[in-house]
Amino acid sequence: MRPRANTLGIVLRDRYVLLEEQNRKHSQGTGPNYRPIGGTIELGEKSSEALVREFKEEINADIEIDQYLACLENIFKLDDQIGHEITQLYAVSFKDERLYEKELFIVSEQGKETTAKWIDLEDVWRDSFVVYPTGLKDEIKKLIK
Repeated sequence: MRPRANTLGIVLRDRYVLLEEQNRKHSQGTGPNYRPIGGTIELGEKSSEALVREFKEEINADIEIDQYLACLENIFKLDDQIGHEITQLYAVSFKDERLYEKELFIVSEQGKETTAKWIDLEDVWRDSFVVYPTGLKDEIKKLIK
């Protein structure tokens, strides 16, 4: 198995961040965990282009890339298998301002649906709040300073 290259976008609305809620097994156990919208970078595709494509495919939203934030490397174990993700992280904004008023987004990915919603940053900072990839909380803190 090889490392997986992906790209994620941080969208902020006041003191809230848009995160997709997933309810499945993860490296810290089973249950709710969160991540920004984004996905796999395809061969020959730049990470910023992949992010624009992923937002359009997953929540039908056009975005503007505002700022490159970081490269996060996440190595984890799940069911005795080693996982390895290399994530290009960006700050992004919606081109359509009305999307900031929307409370819930249906995320469609590979025939499955989940939801994304605005999460209060105070909740995100709690130790019990599970968010991926590793290092994401620190990058959000840097962004809002």
